[in-house]
Amino acid sequence: MTNNNDKLNNIVVNARRQQEEREQGYREKALKMYPWICGRCQREFTRANLSELTVHHRNHDHDYNPEDGNNWELLCLFCHDNEHQRYLENSGNNPAKPESGSKSQASHNPFANLKDLLKK
Repeated sequence: MTNNNDKLNNIVVNARRQQEEREQGYREKALKMYPWICGRCQREFTRANLSELTVHHRNHDHDYNPEDGNNWELLCLFCHDNEHQRYLENSGNNPAKPESGSKSQASHNPFANLKDLLKK
């Protein structure tokens, strides 16, 4: 059992490391390519707060990173979160909202025997 856990842990560690390496690659390229300004709110960034500027993938595919940067735009943390929230809402994959076809119905009716109570 320990061997399986070790193998799984190694897979997870390697996957995270590879993701971080990929992100560093396209992030560094995007920061060299574009001015350090949020593409939505136009907030300007310096080296002091550059960690708050993120790379957004316009087509939402983080593995699509063409060398010319046409799938990237620099967004501040707030605008980036907002963009992804809007994408979730528009695609119908918003976990915060129930699906349109499924309505939650109460199983308890507090007025079920109201008529009988009023007769008394």
